[in-house]
Amino acid sequence: MVRPSRPVNAPTRRPHAPRGAALALAVLLALPGCSFFQAPTVQRGNRVTEDQIKEITPGVQTKKDVQALLGSPTQTSTFGDDTWYYISSKTRQRPARALAVTDQETVVVNFDQKGVVQTVKRVGEDEQRPVAMVTRETPTPGNDRTLLQALFGNVGRFGPGASSLPGGGQQAPGPGSMGR
Repeated sequence: MVRPSRPVNAPTRRPHAPRGAALALAVLLALPGCSFFQAPTVQRGNRVTEDQIKEITPGVQTKKDVQALLGSPTQTSTFGDDTWYYISSKTRQRPARALAVTDQETVVVNFDQKGVVQTVKRVGEDEQRPVAMVTRETPTPGNDRTLLQALFGNVGRFGPGASSLPGGGQQAPGPGSMGR
């Protein structure tokens, strides 16, 4: 068997190595964009279609008709039951971030005093008003304790003589004493 002779210290040629590395790099850069790594989109709420809205006739249909067609409303008006809101959105959970809300819409159905439909209106994101949440909390009296109260507040409460008051009276059980 005859083998081709080659010098011992001759460099080996790998003609496909640069192309293979470039291909692997391109695949690694494209992978994060694939939907495989993204959370699925979740439909929340009752999505009302245009065909369903066209089936509602103002002045003719009642609350029962609307509920049979669209289902129960997501929200009703604050004072009374004259306005129904059907709120829907598509959401996606993002890693280490808040829930991403996309394609949010609201369908508003107004009724008169007799429960007959007056208007049906679709409200998109451009017509919605932002609501600023208040971060303050209502203070509850008696719950804020100083450092000294926390450290020395229970000194003298426990022990053999802690249950009787001067003059022979009994101390009322505390909130955590279970009536002992």
